[in-house]
This record gives sequence, C-alpha cells and structure tokens, in this order.
Amino acid sequence: RFSALQQSSSAESQDARRPLQRGSSSRERSDKDRGDRFERGERFDKGEMFERSDRSDRARPLLTKRSYSKETEDRSREREARVPQEAVRKVASMTEQRDRSKESTKREIPAPTATVASSKPSMSEDELEKKSKAIIEEYLHINDMKEALQCVVELNSPTLLFIFVRNGIESTLERSTIAREHMGLLLYQLVKAGTLSREQYYKGMLEVLEVGEDMEIDIPHIWLYLAEIISPVLLEGGILMGELFRELTKPLVLIGKAGILLAEILGLLCKGMSHKKAGALWKESGLSWKEFLSKDQDINTFITEKKLEYTTGDETETPCQKELSPAELDNILTKLLKENSSNQKIFDWIEANFNDQESSSNTFVRTLMSTVCHSAIIFENPCRVDVNIIHARAKLLQKYLSDEAKELQALYALQALVVKLDQPPNLLRMFFDALYDEDVIKEEPFYKWESSKDPAEQQGKGVALKSVTAFFTWLREAEDESDN
Repeated sequence: RFSALQQSSSAESQDARRPLQRGSSSRERSDKDRGDRFERGERFDKGEMFERSDRSDRARPLLTKRSYSKETEDRSREREARVPQEAVRKVASMTEQRDRSKESTKREIPAPTATVASSKPSMSEDELEKKSKAIIEEYLHINDMKEALQCVVELNSPTLLFIFVRNGIESTLERSTIAREHMGLLLYQLVKAGTLSREQYYKGMLEVLEVGEDMEIDIPHIWLYLAEIISPVLLEGGILMGELFRELTKPLVLIGKAGILLAEILGLLCKGMSHKKAGALWKESGLSWKEFLSKDQDINTFITEKKLEYTTGDETETPCQKELSPAELDNILTKLLKENSSNQKIFDWIEANFNDQESSSNTFVRTLMSTVCHSAIIFENPCRVDVNIIHARAKLLQKYLSDEAKELQALYALQALVVKLDQPPNLLRMFFDALYDEDVIKEEPFYKWESSKDPAEQQGKGVALKSVTAFFTWLREAEDESDN
C-alpha cells in the first residue's frame, strides 16, 4: 500500500502529429509578450481572477490548440479499451503484515477530526510504541506521506499519539537532515489534518526537550536538529509562532537553552522566506526575547551573536546575505518545492537572497530548471513526467527564462539532468512536450539546442537527440502545416 498504483501507461505512437499551437509567428514573439504573460500570472498567484488567454490571443484564429501527448493518448484509446482496467497494486512490507481481519475493522474508522474526539485508545502504550516505530521506519524509507498519514489514523489512539511524536524525534535525531525534515513535515501534516492534536504534539516534544541538555553531551548540534523537526509545523495550517514558541520553551528558559532553540528555528525559517517576513511574524506574535532568555543572559549581546536583529526592527534592508552555491540553491529550492510552496513564496525568497544580476545568471537559471524538472519526475518503471507539476511551476520558470538564450541554457540543464539519470526512455521527450505546451520554451531554442555543437554540452547529446526525434519531426511538420 505504500507504493502508489501503477497505472498502465498508454502506448505512444511515434508517428502522432499535432498542429503547431501558436503558428510560426510564435518565434517572433517579443520579450514584452513574455513579460506581460508573467505579470498576469503573478496577479493570479496573488488570488485575483485570471484567465490564461494570452496563448489563444497570439494563436491564429483557424488553428486548433492541441497537445502532442494528448494526441498520442487519443490514438491509443481503442487499444487501451482492451487492456484490463484494474491497475497493479504493489503493497509495501508494512501493509502486508497487517491482518486482513484488522483491515476491515480499520476501514470503518471515522475521519481524523472524529478520531481525535474519541477518548479511549485502541491499544496499550507498548503496542503503540511498536506500531509507531514501524510506521516511522517505513515512512523514512519510502517517503509515502499519504500512506503514513493513513497508518497514523488507523492507530485509533489519539490520546497516545505523543508516543508517536517522541519516537519520531528519537528516530531521526542522529540521522540525516533530510530525514529530520521529512519527519517534521509528517508531524505538520498530522496537525493540519486534525489527526494529531496540539496538546499531544507538545507533550511528545516536551518529553525530548526536557532531557535536551543531557543529550547535548552526545549530540552537540541537538538544538539545530530539533529545529529541523519543529520548523515545518509553522507552515500555513500548522501552529502559530507565538503559541508554539511559548509552549516548547517552558522547560528550557531556566537552563538557558530556549533562546538557542528559537534562534535555530528562526534561522531555518529565513532560508524559506526573507528576514523581513520572519521578523514580521515574530512581531505579529507579540514575542519578546525577555520571555525566553534567563536573567543572566544579556539580550543585546545574544541578538548580535545570533544575528537576530530582524526580530527587533533594528536591522537594515540588507539581511546578512551571503552568496549561495549552486548546491545550496538546489537544496533550498528542493525543500520549497517539496513543501508545495506557492510560486509567490519562491519569488519572495529569491528576491530576498539574489539581486537581479545573480538571478539572471546562467548558473542560477540552470539550477532552477534542473531542480524544478527533477521535482516533476515520477520515479517508477519507466520514469514519467508529472505534467501537473510543470503546469504549476510554469510561471516560476517563465519569469527567470526571460529570453531565448536563457531558454537554451535551461535545455542544456535538462539534458544534463537526464544524462545524470542514465537517460530513462522517453523522459526527455516528455519534458520537451510539457515545456512546449506550457509556453516555457519556444520553438527557436529547441532548434538551437538540436543543432548546438557546443563542446561543453556534448555529453550524452547523441542519445538525447535520438530520444526526441519524433518531437522535432512533429514540430517541423506542424509548422509547415501551419504556414500552408
């Protein structure tokens, strides 16, 4: 059950053709057109009503907008009708161990909100401890959020879920940053869904925080590690900053560790938003460092040492920026994408950490393209592209792929990504189709990539070209058809 349904993929015809969406005149589209399109998209991100009509406005009246991938699906529909409709389900080890009689009972469990309302746990603390460890280990191994959430619901022990929280922390404290972030996201989703009450969340957290000072001997960076688990719950729909900080620091103020933990959490927040916004959240929550520092700690010295001036309003407009390496940029963007952050939130973070020159560099463009495309890959056999992700992130890419030269750099980055993955069959072609359909890449950059002899971009180029032969054949024939 941990593995998603493996849907039978439709056979794709290499001879399928579609008419050109925008006509040959689309190559003559000016940068102004792209800027207008982005401004309209940005207004949509801010919640205003928006109809994506710019592509139809540019298209010739007699042309019918169709998609290469959609056409291949239509052509194979008759053959699909003969294929059994039931998909093959791969069941993970945890699900296989469940007794079938228990499974039928668990299906009758009410919604998460109703579960929280029940008072009697369905199992003992020892049983829940074992179940919790199994769920956590399986989740960290497979990273199937949906299944993990359902497994916690099926525990049917809302008054004992502090044990799950405590085990989640203990299981990841000495693992990787990614494991801790994944655990934090799971706890956030449980709180957001109502499966895990805030009281149970605090109880499980406090059981670890109360012994944090002792654990610091063996785990010197424990406060950073705890912050990595805690910070996701501050996302929208989680727990408000003021309440969270005051509850979690109750046992830490007297021992002088409250400020250290909060400084680590705020530092992680500033990687996903500007310092100005993090400071605004602090002030809106009515927080003051006097609440969290012991009497013998000097507030001004602490704020200066931890670079927390943005929480007091004394910071200037430049928030201690440092130049991020491509690897650091990739890590932060990957985290934002996994959290399903809005495009606007990503725009804000980029604008807070990069000036215009940096965000228009080839290095930035290539890293952005590679990270977004990697997030859209469904790693099954064979690999597929989640076109919904490309659609959702189209405006993000369009803003920074602001001219044909940058679009070409983006295609080079995509080629390098596919080569790094050992060139899964048809993956590059699926990306080309999706990027073209979403107006991220125009025709001319595709042709320039095809004919490019740049020595620095030749690794895997031959195999890549062969994999997209049908795409370019279609592109040329569709363009000729449009011109005629």
